[in-house]
Amino acid sequence: MCSRGDFTCIRLTTVKRISRTTTTEANQYDMNDYHVLSLDSIDGKVTDHGVALKADDIPWVSKQTWAPDCAEKNGKYYFYFPARDKYGIFRSGVAVGDQPEGPFKPDPEYIPGSYSIDPASFVDDDGQAYLHFGGIWGGQLQCWTSGEFDREAYSNMEANGDEPAIFPRVAKLTDDMHSFQSDVQQLVLNDTDGKPIHASKHDRRFFEAAWIHKYKGKYYFSYSTGDTHYLVYAIGDSPLGPFTYQGRILDPVQGWTTHHSIVEFEGRW
Repeated sequence: MCSRGDFTCIRLTTVKRISRTTTTEANQYDMNDYHVLSLDSIDGKVTDHGVALKADDIPWVSKQTWAPDCAEKNGKYYFYFPARDKYGIFRSGVAVGDQPEGPFKPDPEYIPGSYSIDPASFVDDDGQAYLHFGGIWGGQLQCWTSGEFDREAYSNMEANGDEPAIFPRVAKLTDDMHSFQSDVQQLVLNDTDGKPIHASKHDRRFFEAAWIHKYKGKYYFSYSTGDTHYLVYAIGDSPLGPFTYQGRILDPVQGWTTHHSIVEFEGRW
Protein backbone atom coordinates (compact mmCIF):
# COMPACT_ATOMS: atom_id res chain seq x y z
CA MET A 1 0.00 0.00 0.00
CA CYS A 2 1.21 3.54 -0.67
CA SER A 3 -0.44 6.80 0.30
CA ARG A 4 -0.47 10.01 -1.69
CA GLY A 5 -2.10 13.28 -0.72
CA ASP A 6 -5.21 12.78 -2.82
CA PHE A 7 -5.71 9.03 -2.53
CA THR A 8 -4.44 5.75 -1.17
CA CYS A 9 -3.36 2.88 -3.43
CA ILE A 10 -3.78 -0.74 -2.47
CA ARG A 11 -1.90 -3.66 -4.01
CA LEU A 12 -3.77 -6.61 -5.50
CA THR A 13 -2.74 -9.74 -7.33
CA THR A 14 -4.62 -11.88 -9.82
CA VAL A 15 -4.46 -15.60 -9.12
CA LYS A 16 -3.95 -17.52 -12.35
CA ARG A 17 -4.64 -21.04 -11.11
CA ILE A 18 -4.53 -23.28 -8.06
CA SER A 19 -2.88 -26.67 -8.34
CA ARG A 20 -2.93 -29.67 -6.02
CA THR A 21 0.57 -29.47 -4.51
CA THR A 22 1.95 -29.23 -1.01
CA THR A 23 1.49 -26.19 1.20
CA THR A 24 5.12 -26.54 2.33
CA GLU A 25 6.46 -25.76 -1.13
CA ALA A 26 3.66 -23.26 -1.78
CA ASN A 27 3.24 -24.35 -5.38
CA GLN A 28 -0.52 -23.98 -5.11
CA TYR A 29 -0.33 -20.21 -5.63
CA ASP A 30 0.37 -18.90 -9.12
CA MET A 31 -0.17 -15.16 -9.33
CA ASN A 32 -0.11 -13.82 -12.85
CA ASP A 33 -0.36 -10.06 -12.59
CA TYR A 34 -0.84 -7.06 -10.31
CA HIS A 35 -3.68 -4.53 -10.19
CA VAL A 36 -3.71 -1.30 -8.20
CA LEU A 37 -6.87 -0.03 -6.52
CA SER A 38 -7.29 3.55 -5.26
CA LEU A 39 -9.68 5.25 -2.86
CA ASP A 40 -10.33 8.97 -2.32
CA SER A 41 -11.32 8.18 1.25
CA ILE A 42 -11.27 5.10 3.47
CA ASP A 43 -14.94 4.43 2.87
CA GLY A 44 -15.01 5.90 -0.64
CA LYS A 45 -15.47 4.42 -4.08
CA VAL A 46 -12.77 1.99 -5.17
CA THR A 47 -11.19 2.40 -8.61
CA ASP A 48 -9.40 -0.51 -10.30
CA HIS A 49 -6.65 0.96 -12.49
CA GLY A 50 -6.12 -2.29 -14.38
CA VAL A 51 -2.96 -4.32 -14.80
CA ALA A 52 0.06 -2.49 -13.36
CA LEU A 53 2.58 -5.26 -14.02
CA LYS A 54 2.38 -8.85 -15.26
CA ALA A 55 4.71 -11.83 -15.00
CA ASP A 56 4.95 -12.31 -18.76
CA ASP A 57 6.71 -8.94 -19.06
CA ILE A 58 9.48 -9.79 -16.57
CA PRO A 59 12.36 -11.66 -18.30
CA TRP A 60 13.84 -13.40 -15.23
CA VAL A 61 10.53 -14.73 -13.83
CA SER A 62 9.52 -18.36 -14.38
CA LYS A 63 6.31 -18.27 -12.30
CA GLN A 64 4.63 -17.17 -9.08
CA THR A 65 4.77 -13.44 -8.58
CA TRP A 66 3.77 -12.87 -4.96
CA ALA A 67 3.02 -10.08 -2.46
CA PRO A 68 4.58 -6.75 -3.55
CA ASP A 69 5.17 -3.28 -2.13
CA CYS A 70 5.71 0.20 -3.55
CA ALA A 71 7.75 3.23 -2.46
CA GLU A 72 8.08 6.78 -3.77
CA LYS A 73 11.38 8.62 -4.08
CA ASN A 74 12.35 11.67 -6.12
CA GLY A 75 9.04 11.69 -7.98
CA LYS A 76 9.24 8.06 -9.14
CA TYR A 77 7.41 5.00 -7.82
CA TYR A 78 9.35 1.79 -7.24
CA PHE A 79 7.36 -1.43 -7.21
CA TYR A 80 9.10 -4.36 -5.48
CA PHE A 81 7.86 -7.89 -6.06
CA PRO A 82 9.00 -11.49 -5.41
CA ALA A 83 8.86 -14.33 -7.92
CA ARG A 84 10.61 -17.57 -8.77
CA ASP A 85 13.56 -17.31 -11.13
CA LYS A 86 14.38 -19.87 -13.82
CA TYR A 87 15.81 -22.22 -11.15
CA GLY A 88 12.73 -22.09 -8.92
CA ILE A 89 14.39 -19.79 -6.37
CA PHE A 90 12.42 -16.83 -5.05
CA ARG A 91 14.05 -13.46 -5.79
CA SER A 92 12.88 -9.85 -5.65
CA GLY A 93 12.67 -7.54 -8.61
CA VAL A 94 11.88 -3.86 -9.05
CA ALA A 95 9.76 -2.03 -11.60
CA VAL A 96 9.47 1.75 -12.01
CA GLY A 97 6.50 3.98 -12.78
CA ASP A 98 5.62 7.67 -12.91
CA GLN A 99 2.50 7.29 -10.78
CA PRO A 100 1.47 4.95 -7.95
CA GLU A 101 -1.14 3.16 -10.05
CA GLY A 102 1.41 2.25 -12.70
CA PRO A 103 2.04 0.96 -15.25
CA PHE A 104 5.46 -0.19 -14.05
CA LYS A 105 8.44 -1.11 -16.22
CA PRO A 106 10.49 -3.96 -14.68
CA ASP A 107 14.27 -4.23 -14.61
CA PRO A 108 15.37 -7.14 -16.83
CA GLU A 109 17.12 -8.90 -13.90
CA TYR A 110 16.22 -9.45 -10.26
CA ILE A 111 17.98 -7.44 -7.54
CA PRO A 112 21.41 -9.06 -7.04
CA GLY A 113 21.63 -10.69 -3.62
CA SER A 114 17.86 -10.78 -3.10
CA TYR A 115 16.00 -13.91 -2.04
CA SER A 116 12.85 -15.20 -0.34
CA ILE A 117 9.52 -13.28 -0.46
CA ASP A 118 7.44 -10.33 0.74
CA PRO A 119 9.71 -7.32 0.08
CA ALA A 120 8.65 -4.21 2.03
CA SER A 121 10.22 -0.92 0.97
CA PHE A 122 10.80 1.94 3.41
CA VAL A 123 12.27 5.39 2.73
CA ASP A 124 13.45 7.12 5.91
CA ASP A 125 13.32 10.87 6.60
CA ASP A 126 16.95 11.27 5.49
CA GLY A 127 16.18 9.71 2.08
CA GLN A 128 17.90 6.39 2.80
CA ALA A 129 15.77 3.51 1.54
CA TYR A 130 15.61 -0.05 2.89
CA LEU A 131 14.15 -3.35 1.78
CA HIS A 132 12.88 -5.72 4.47
CA PHE A 133 11.89 -9.20 3.34
CA GLY A 134 11.57 -12.92 4.04
CA GLY A 135 9.19 -15.78 4.62
CA ILE A 136 9.69 -19.30 5.96
CA TRP A 137 8.21 -22.55 4.64
CA GLY A 138 7.13 -21.84 1.04
CA GLY A 139 9.00 -18.53 1.21
CA GLN A 140 12.31 -20.43 1.28
CA LEU A 141 13.97 -18.34 4.01
CA GLN A 142 15.03 -21.52 5.82
CA CYS A 143 17.06 -22.43 2.72
CA TRP A 144 19.39 -19.45 3.25
CA THR A 145 20.68 -20.00 6.80
CA SER A 146 24.21 -20.65 5.48
CA GLY A 147 24.17 -17.61 3.21
CA GLU A 148 23.79 -19.80 0.12
CA PHE A 149 20.65 -21.46 -1.22
CA ASP A 150 20.29 -25.02 0.09
CA ARG A 151 17.43 -26.79 -1.66
CA GLU A 152 17.64 -29.69 0.78
CA ALA A 153 16.73 -27.34 3.63
CA TYR A 154 13.21 -26.92 2.23
CA SER A 155 11.89 -29.64 4.52
CA ASN A 156 13.60 -28.22 7.64
CA MET A 157 11.23 -25.25 7.52
CA GLU A 158 12.52 -23.67 10.76
CA ALA A 159 14.60 -24.25 13.86
CA ASN A 160 13.00 -25.91 16.85
CA GLY A 161 13.40 -26.08 20.61
CA ASP A 162 15.75 -23.52 22.16
CA GLU A 163 17.25 -22.37 18.88
CA PRO A 164 16.52 -18.78 17.85
CA ALA A 165 13.78 -18.38 15.30
CA ILE A 166 14.69 -17.63 11.71
CA PHE A 167 14.85 -13.86 11.35
CA PRO A 168 13.68 -11.67 8.47
CA ARG A 169 16.27 -9.91 6.32
CA VAL A 170 17.06 -6.26 5.56
CA ALA A 171 19.39 -4.37 3.24
CA LYS A 172 19.98 -0.72 2.39
CA LEU A 173 18.96 0.26 -1.13
CA THR A 174 21.10 2.35 -3.44
CA ASP A 175 20.07 5.93 -4.11
CA ASP A 176 18.55 4.90 -7.46
CA MET A 177 16.44 2.24 -5.65
CA HIS A 178 17.44 -0.54 -8.08
CA SER A 179 19.93 -2.58 -6.00
CA PHE A 180 21.41 -3.17 -2.55
CA GLN A 181 24.18 -0.88 -1.37
CA SER A 182 24.88 -3.04 1.68
CA ASP A 183 25.09 -6.73 2.44
CA VAL A 184 21.84 -8.47 3.37
CA GLN A 185 21.69 -8.92 7.14
CA GLN A 186 19.42 -10.55 9.67
CA LEU A 187 16.88 -8.30 11.36
CA VAL A 188 17.11 -9.42 14.97
CA LEU A 189 13.78 -9.69 16.81
CA ASN A 190 14.19 -9.90 20.57
CA ASP A 191 11.60 -11.17 23.01
CA THR A 192 10.46 -9.14 26.01
CA ASP A 193 13.34 -10.68 28.03
CA GLY A 194 15.87 -9.11 25.65
CA LYS A 195 16.88 -12.44 24.09
CA PRO A 196 16.21 -13.46 20.47
CA ILE A 197 12.72 -14.92 20.01
CA HIS A 198 12.82 -18.73 20.04
CA ALA A 199 11.49 -20.80 17.17
CA SER A 200 9.20 -22.62 19.60
CA LYS A 201 7.21 -19.42 20.18
CA HIS A 202 4.96 -19.69 17.16
CA ASP A 203 2.68 -16.97 18.52
CA ARG A 204 5.39 -14.28 18.19
CA ARG A 205 8.21 -15.48 15.92
CA PHE A 206 8.53 -14.15 12.38
CA PHE A 207 6.86 -16.08 9.58
CA GLU A 208 6.31 -13.59 6.71
CA ALA A 209 4.66 -10.26 5.72
CA ALA A 210 7.33 -7.79 6.87
CA TRP A 211 6.25 -4.17 7.25
CA ILE A 212 7.95 -1.14 8.78
CA HIS A 213 6.80 2.37 9.56
CA LYS A 214 8.13 5.25 11.63
CA TYR A 215 6.17 6.98 14.38
CA LYS A 216 7.46 9.66 16.78
CA GLY A 217 11.09 8.80 16.14
CA LYS A 218 10.68 5.05 16.67
CA TYR A 219 10.58 2.29 14.06
CA TYR A 220 7.74 -0.21 14.16
CA PHE A 221 8.36 -3.58 12.55
CA SER A 222 5.19 -5.64 12.12
CA TYR A 223 4.74 -9.10 10.65
CA SER A 224 2.64 -12.25 10.44
CA THR A 225 3.23 -15.24 12.68
CA GLY A 226 1.88 -17.47 9.91
CA ASP A 227 0.53 -20.74 11.24
CA THR A 228 -0.71 -19.12 14.47
CA HIS A 229 -2.52 -16.43 12.45
CA TYR A 230 -1.48 -13.32 14.38
CA LEU A 231 -0.22 -9.95 13.23
CA VAL A 232 2.31 -8.70 15.79
CA TYR A 233 4.77 -5.84 16.15
CA ALA A 234 8.15 -4.90 17.59
CA ILE A 235 9.84 -1.52 18.20
CA GLY A 236 13.42 -0.42 17.54
CA ASP A 237 15.66 2.63 17.13
CA SER A 238 16.88 1.82 13.61
CA PRO A 239 15.41 0.29 10.44
CA LEU A 240 18.26 -2.24 10.71
CA GLY A 241 17.14 -3.35 14.16
CA PRO A 242 17.32 -4.86 16.64
CA PHE A 243 13.62 -4.77 17.47
CA THR A 244 11.87 -5.80 20.69
CA TYR A 245 8.55 -7.64 20.60
CA GLN A 246 5.61 -5.61 21.94
CA GLY A 247 2.38 -7.51 21.26
CA ARG A 248 -0.43 -8.27 18.84
CA ILE A 249 -2.13 -6.03 16.33
CA LEU A 250 -4.69 -8.54 15.03
CA ASP A 251 -6.06 -11.82 16.33
CA PRO A 252 -6.74 -14.76 14.00
CA VAL A 253 -9.12 -14.21 11.10
CA GLN A 254 -10.91 -16.63 8.80
CA GLY A 255 -8.50 -18.30 6.42
CA TRP A 256 -4.81 -18.78 7.08
CA THR A 257 -1.92 -16.32 7.32
CA THR A 258 -2.51 -12.55 7.17
CA HIS A 259 -0.65 -9.76 5.32
CA HIS A 260 -1.02 -6.08 6.13
CA SER A 261 0.17 -2.51 5.60
CA ILE A 262 0.22 0.45 8.01
CA VAL A 263 0.21 3.99 6.61
CA GLU A 264 -0.85 7.47 7.65
CA PHE A 265 -3.75 8.84 5.58
CA GLU A 266 -5.46 12.17 6.21
CA GLY A 267 -3.95 12.42 9.68
CA ARG A 268 -4.95 8.94 10.78
CA TRP A 269 -2.93 5.70 11.00
